[in-house]
Amino acid sequence: MFADLLATEGVEEIYLPGSPFGVMALHGGLEDGTDTIAHHVTELSAASLYAVIQPRGLWWHVPSIRYDPSDSAALASFLESVEVTFSLHGFGETGFEATALLGGTNRTLAFRLHEEFGERGVMSVVDLDAIPKRLHGTHPRNPVNRPPLGGVQVELAMELRSGHNRQLVVDALVACITKTDLEQLGAPEGG
Repeated sequence: MFADLLATEGVEEIYLPGSPFGVMALHGGLEDGTDTIAHHVTELSAASLYAVIQPRGLWWHVPSIRYDPSDSAALASFLESVEVTFSLHGFGETGFEATALLGGTNRTLAFRLHEEFGERGVMSVVDLDAIPKRLHGTHPRNPVNRPPLGGVQVELAMELRSGHNRQLVVDALVACITKTDLEQLGAPEGG
């Protein structure tokens, strides 16, 4: 399924190596703004970037757990080069408008991002029990959890992916990356 998406005309796969922090946008073009945020964050923080961007009019949602590094040399290289990652996604869920949901297996980093969002007035939910299960992002095959220190799946409501709020999200992610010492993160939690 992932290999078929990559082989589709107009689909762009991007891997830009950088620091041991990674930023992913697996559903760029499909989940508006996620690839733009990922690009800005990596430019400002020197983090590594991996993105798959669909052309306008293609609405193919390949679940994250289907993004197998054996289907993509770029994804495999990205995952081998980073220690921890943020995976940016878009969602629309009643009751969570203008909110970020912070899943994934690195709960220490999720709490740090939660604090950075709070300092900027951005609402976020870090308690996995309060996040809809389908948005937890804790499955071991999810690329966000494959690096040695795991990662944080950042689900962003539409209001956070555009306008002034988008810049607040970028600023929070950049601050989290630049202020975090990888040695303080510890091992990821199981899902």
